[in-house]
Amino acid sequence: MSKEILEYLKKNGERLDSEIAEAMGISLASARTQLAELATKGEIMACHSTRFDNKGKKIEGIKCRLAGFIPPAAPGRKSKSQLKLS
Repeated sequence: MSKEILEYLKKNGERLDSEIAEAMGISLASARTQLAELATKGEIMACHSTRFDNKGKKIEGIKCRLAGFIPPAAPGRKSKSQLKLS
């Protein structure tokens, strides 16, 4: 299951634990266990997150992304400051 989670994060970027659980078709508790193991191994970065939707509803979860993964630059024109960094 860990490999599937890593592939999902690589394909979809940063996600909440509830989104990962839903996409994988597993319980939230099971997803959190897998994510904790991956974080301990250093495969992912995880942090606690609190969001509020448009109606003010509080959404708490664990935000996860691949450790050390830098997504490719988006296509299109770049600002002059970005060109100097490259």
